Amino acid sequence: MFYEIESEKELLSKLRAFRKTKMPYIVFGNGTNIIVRDGGYPGAVFSVGKALRGIEVRAGRLVCGAGESLANVSRYAAGNGLSGFEALSGIPGTVGGAVFMNAGAYGSEISDILLSARVYDVSNDQIVVLSNKECEFGYRDSVFKKNRMVILNAAFGLSPGNRVDIEAGMADYLHRRNNVQPVELPSAGSFFKRPEGHFAGKLIEEVGMKGARVGGAQVSEKHAGFIVNTGGATASDVLLLAEEIKSKVYEQTGISLEEEPIVIGI
Repeated sequence: MFYEIESEKELLSKLRAFRKTKMPYIVFGNGTNIIVRDGGYPGAVFSVGKALRGIEVRAGRLVCGAGESLANVSRYAAGNGLSGFEALSGIPGTVGGAVFMNAGAYGSEISDILLSARVYDVSNDQIVVLSNKECEFGYRDSVFKKNRMVILNAAFGLSPGNRVDIEAGMADYLHRRNNVQPVELPSAGSFFKRPEGHFAGKLIEEVGMKGARVGGAQVSEKHAGFIVNTGGATASDVLLLAEEIKSKVYEQTGISLEEEPIVIGI
């Protein structure tokens, strides 16, 4: 079952109904960091990218719905002379997904600017507000990966700045991203987490896996940290290629790579 949620009220109603069943479900925004196995997902999918919207400055804080895209939030912040989102502006995900994953780029992470998150605690059937500390952020990690909580909106603490300078910073980050990442082909983003003291893409290139293919999936020739779909790639192609990469890197360097995207389905 696939539900394109229209409002927070509808989402809460659906979640309350499903919490009484044993059927699995998942909530996501744009799904940009998710890989679904070829057998599909055996449950309900709630897409909130069109429902949990809205951006406003409230008591000096930038408050955003979980379904808002990071690009929209970054533009809104720049338009209001608020700095802090520049490095995150090119990430093609939503606020909710970014908080869930503690998304980051160019040395910045969403946890650097998040003040609080308003969430629905499915287990206790209540809406609560978590502080930054209570979100238990780590590298591409948060409490939301461990507990049954759905992010509804988030509040950020940004710094006053000059709109022209902020927009210039955003343009610079976007230019850098487009120059080095394979944005012209579909992918699930940077595929492996950064091993401590190393860069996954550099390790993959050093062990000779740049350009390696399985079916339609290929290690990007532009940036070895990405697995791209060159046409007709299945989830099995992507995941098999990922396993080959991990095996080769571990065999030659002793370093274990860990996937960044979330893999669901059967």
